Amino acid sequence: MLQPYLSPVQTAFLTFPIAAMLFTLPFLIVQYRRHGYVNKWRGFLLYLFLLYLMNAVYLILLPMPESRHNAPPAAEHLMQLIPFTFIEDILKETNVDLNRPSQYIYFLKERAVLQVLFNILLTVPFGMFMRYYFRMRWFSCLAASLALSLFFEVTQVTGIYGYFDHPYRLFDVDDLMTNTLGGMVGYLVAQLLAVKLPRMDKLDASLDLSTKRVSYTRRAIALGVDGMVMLPIFAVGSLLLGTPVGLLLVMAYQVLIPYWTNGRTLGRALVRIAIAGQGERLQLREVGGRQLLLYGFLGWNFVLMPYVASLPASILQLILPLGTLALDIVVFVHVMRCLFNHQRQLWHEQLSGTRYRITGRGRAAVSASGEVGGMPGTSSGEVGGSAGAASESAERDTPRGTQGQPSDRP
Repeated sequence: MLQPYLSPVQTAFLTFPIAAMLFTLPFLIVQYRRHGYVNKWRGFLLYLFLLYLMNAVYLILLPMPESRHNAPPAAEHLMQLIPFTFIEDILKETNVDLNRPSQYIYFLKERAVLQVLFNILLTVPFGMFMRYYFRMRWFSCLAASLALSLFFEVTQVTGIYGYFDHPYRLFDVDDLMTNTLGGMVGYLVAQLLAVKLPRMDKLDASLDLSTKRVSYTRRAIALGVDGMVMLPIFAVGSLLLGTPVGLLLVMAYQVLIPYWTNGRTLGRALVRIAIAGQGERLQLREVGGRQLLLYGFLGWNFVLMPYVASLPASILQLILPLGTLALDIVVFVHVMRCLFNHQRQLWHEQLSGTRYRITGRGRAAVSASGEVGGMPGTSSGEVGGSAGAASESAERDTPRGTQGQPSDRP
């Protein structure tokens, strides 16, 4: 009896990991942009909402016809527009004696009754999310539930918007009504449960971004975006003016732009982080030294070493590869230690005196990249001082020659 419902649910759970992976990058970017960090409870709810939506869509679409060229439906009309027809269907199909209350339990075995209950239960979680996570008022939840139900019905009656030659399910106004009712039931349930759950509008009330480290995931996203920007810059510069010019343009992007914007590039701005130096403003020698250490190491390994290997045989061809291998091992061990000990800074940050900070909104927008609260060796009083200084983050976050940007709510 429940098999038609269980099969789509199983499919949703099997495909959820793929959807979750596709969802992760935009999810992280939005969380970093809007809140400055990733809250575990907020993240759990959003992934749960994604899983619910997948289950709901699969339940109204599956099973599909075996071919796109499906046969037309046997029903005379594609739309059932008479409200409360489901009551007539229940009375017509049931064998329960309404004069005997002891038989009412058998209603739950009737196909027409199960169909109505399914349509109500389908959108109960939706109403709960609208009330608790999105903090909608009842009329907004009502409109959202109706819109979701209308989306379901239109998707069905159009054969998934023309993908199939003919609709394989009909438009039913009773489904609109029962789905919308389910959303409002979920709204009331969430109203009762909300007193026991953390308030969504208070999750960031005591947020202090100075206690939030800049994770390597966040840095990797920024690096990936900057890589997509630098690749065409390098390609065009190299094709038109030669490889050295292409490399210079890339270094200009990594040095001059952070210097002018006080530590930001396009990728870093996207996830609200920036390079910070020892002072209020990032100095050219700081960002230049940092990038020279990082990209110089990478360039030596991937550009200069292959060139050295192609030179005529000499003692250098033995010494340089061995020295490079030893250096690579040291750097690899250092990076692994930093990955497992977040209070450590990477070598190019230590030597250049720079770090990553969170920019923009929040009680405090200063954070070291590899530690919580401050640079290694910083006392708790100094951390508090840095957090206080971060209240002037409009100055720190302002590109050179411009005024402070207005802050937005988290």
